Amino acid sequence: MGTYLTLLVIVMVGLMSQCSESSSALPPVVKGLSYNFYSSSCPKLEAIVRGHLAKVFKQDITQSAGLLRLHFHDCFVQGCDGSVLLDGSASGPSEQNAPPNLSLRPQAFQIINDLRALVQRTCGRTVSCADLTALAARDSVYLSGGPYYDIPYGRRDSLNFASTAVTLANLPSPKSDTTTLLNALGNKKLDPTDVVALSGGHTIGRGHCTSFTDRLYPTQDSTIEQTFAKNLKVTCPTLNTDNTTVLDIRTPNKFDNQYYVDLVKGQGLFTSDQTLFTDSRTRGIVSSFATNQSLFFEKFVNAILKMGQLGVLTGAQGEIRANCSARNGNDFGLFSVVEDDQHKGSL
Repeated sequence: MGTYLTLLVIVMVGLMSQCSESSSALPPVVKGLSYNFYSSSCPKLEAIVRGHLAKVFKQDITQSAGLLRLHFHDCFVQGCDGSVLLDGSASGPSEQNAPPNLSLRPQAFQIINDLRALVQRTCGRTVSCADLTALAARDSVYLSGGPYYDIPYGRRDSLNFASTAVTLANLPSPKSDTTTLLNALGNKKLDPTDVVALSGGHTIGRGHCTSFTDRLYPTQDSTIEQTFAKNLKVTCPTLNTDNTTVLDIRTPNKFDNQYYVDLVKGQGLFTSDQTLFTDSRTRGIVSSFATNQSLFFEKFVNAILKMGQLGVLTGAQGEIRANCSARNGNDFGLFSVVEDDQHKGSL
């Protein structure tokens, strides 16, 4: 009996230790954000957003990829402040006009504005566009078959947008190699596992031929699997073909780990994808995600929660926009273009 009790205690301690490790695995919440931020001011927030997105995705599930990508492009440039949502002004083009953002889906911007109107109708102007973008990305992942995760809220909307130069400097190209990716995201305090996990967002969505045809012409990249390359050349017969193809050839509209299976088979679309498997520093992470979807989901949640708190505005900073594409008051001429990230602190 004494031995049984001793073993029971050991098992219970082990389970408590695992629970503790699991709960502590999530990144800390940035000051000013909290998981219950809207519990009183907008308790129906998540139900409103998920209900609307469920209807949108029933009509067109591909919109989920557009919303997820919008969150990435917002957070990587001067922080998760909704700046990418702002239209241009009298002082110049907005972030949307920078080359990396030209392929963002117009429908994604419209969906965020639709959510803005729905939430405001119920809760007034209490929820920021930056928070709506983060929530829409979470539900895009979840409603596409990916993991569910809670989000800390309290982001405020930026009064300005970044210059084209700053946008270019903070959004790695699909033609980037692993060194470039690790350096760019490392500057935002994201580690190699975060980089590989966030790249898994490419398990849904499409890519433009011009983002990868340099791997086909004039000389074919030796890391591309032959049948995959042959099929890509049908879709993209010339270097500058303006077509698109799915990022994950097996389950293009399902958020799963097949993206990593593709990389192991030499069927990654972009250089920035395939290089994660060919580079020894990240190959092991790719392989582990390819064989263990639960591990990928766990690490993705950790990484996107870290990313979703980059450079946030909180408290009295910024504003809560009534229209996500325009600063309150529509004083476009007063928009300032941010030339660096110093106003946001270190990312």
